[in-house]
Amino acid sequence: MDIFSILNMIGGLALFLYGMNVMGDGLSKLAGGRLESILERLTTRRIFAVLLGAGVTAVIQSSSATTVMVVGFVNSGIMKLSQAVGIIMGANVGTTVTSWMLSLTGIQGDTMWLNLLKPSSFSPVLAAIGIILIMAGKSEFRKKDIGSILLGFAILMFGMETMSGAVSGLASNPSFTSLMTAFSNPVLGMAVGALLTAIIQSSSASVGILQALCATGAVNFSAALPIIMGQNIGTCVTSIISSIGANRNARRAAMVHLYFNLIGTILFMTLFYGISSFIDFAFLGESATAAGIAIVHSLFNIMATVILFPFANKLERLAVITIPDGNAKEEAAEDTISIDERFLAKPSFAMELCRGRVREMAQLSKKAISLSLDVLLKYDEEKANEVIRLESAADKYEDVLGSYLVKLSSKSVSAADSRSMSIILHSISDFERISDHALDIVESAQEIHSKGLSFTTHAKQEIETLCRAVNDICTLTVDGFCNDDGEAATHVEPLEEVIDTLSKQIKENHIKRLQSGRCTIEMGFILEDILTGLERVSDHCSNIAVEMITIYDNDYSMHGYFKNFSVEEKASFNDEYEELIKRYPIGIQDTYTTV
Repeated sequence: MDIFSILNMIGGLALFLYGMNVMGDGLSKLAGGRLESILERLTTRRIFAVLLGAGVTAVIQSSSATTVMVVGFVNSGIMKLSQAVGIIMGANVGTTVTSWMLSLTGIQGDTMWLNLLKPSSFSPVLAAIGIILIMAGKSEFRKKDIGSILLGFAILMFGMETMSGAVSGLASNPSFTSLMTAFSNPVLGMAVGALLTAIIQSSSASVGILQALCATGAVNFSAALPIIMGQNIGTCVTSIISSIGANRNARRAAMVHLYFNLIGTILFMTLFYGISSFIDFAFLGESATAAGIAIVHSLFNIMATVILFPFANKLERLAVITIPDGNAKEEAAEDTISIDERFLAKPSFAMELCRGRVREMAQLSKKAISLSLDVLLKYDEEKANEVIRLESAADKYEDVLGSYLVKLSSKSVSAADSRSMSIILHSISDFERISDHALDIVESAQEIHSKGLSFTTHAKQEIETLCRAVNDICTLTVDGFCNDDGEAATHVEPLEEVIDTLSKQIKENHIKRLQSGRCTIEMGFILEDILTGLERVSDHCSNIAVEMITIYDNDYSMHGYFKNFSVEEKASFNDEYEELIKRYPIGIQDTYTTV
């Protein structure tokens, strides 16, 4: 083997790894976060989790990527450790699909149909189709993603063919033959397989390299078998590295992956070599083929999953023993609101996670307002403390989402995700401010309670009516936001105008009560604070709704939204206002100027 053959092998390896990366990225983008969403939700039964893990891994062509996602799910609190075990098992089965694809390079024969199955025959066609789709679909993400998949697969196969061709002359090289014979030692073979996989962080790629070496004819099954076993252990390095800095359960998920492969390998090797001491396995002395490697790889992973599946709880327990529970302070520190940065590599799914988090924040803000209004109308210390907790949580949501979206904005996202990102970035501050005003209302209620003050009967009735309107606008806004309902958003602004009218009338009525001596100045100050807070809540609801409407209409001028009303829209707006004002009666005068 001369220097040129070595260069060809290195080039083939580079193309092989690059093609695998391009194909995997294309598959992930084409899935658009759907695979990850399914992975997140459909794990209630362990057998389904195994099948799901196998299916997702077969599609994205990487058990390491699936396991890293699982670690991220567990770290974010989306998935329980018990759910993760099944997916990890399934991922090991799903990764065998790649070795079967690569075994196509070993097809031999002169018939037309066999030649058509050879990668050297169809890869150029796939590459041509792929590059055409990429160039023709510059603004169409789906075409570009399909093109990337086809081109990546063609590059991968071309790299595989190049490697196989570069090493084919090693069959007559005594040094190479003796080296491969040395790998027949189970311990050495496993160590080499584990080290190679740990370096390139892909068991599929390392199995592919082994399949390429089989083209020499110098790799016997006796040497290939231990290397394959070691590759399954080496692939655990990726998940272990990804768990660094993660919470306790995420680290346990990585340990489950390690223990599954380690125990499976020990059992398989012990059983196989134990039996071989009594029975002569003639195939061990035969030259390994690409298809033979795929068979061994598949048998091991399927058998390990079948044998260890009943002991999944034991694997989970072993991981817990390895990484035991900490003290209460450490556990509290891990119980934080977060979105794992591991998902930034999957922008479409990262965006889906952000949408889920901001919906949680929206519901939290709505609950804070609802409880604060309850506290205002009937003081309750427990509810007041809950509002304080919710306001603190809303602050954390804003910090986490804001920071994460800034990082995500530098990634390539679809037009729909870009729109969602804009809505979320503009809305999180409004939701945070709504929770702040909920806290302000509670503080006003606490002042009234601590000083033994009270509103007059009429003032209390007016405040109850206004509180009902504010609660309704919050519900309408949050439900519309969470359901991505642009139509519901159009009904927020008329109600916001009603709330402004109600607030103005309550202030006028208070002045009359003050002049007649039925109310105190001190209560007037508190009432002013309450009305200001409730008005601000409705203003923030309006901001969120208008943001949704303007972005849906591709009109990013929020200030020009109402100025651009048509005559029909103005009439509809005024009619809705007049209908709404009747629902919240407090003796209102004609104080509203129609648009």
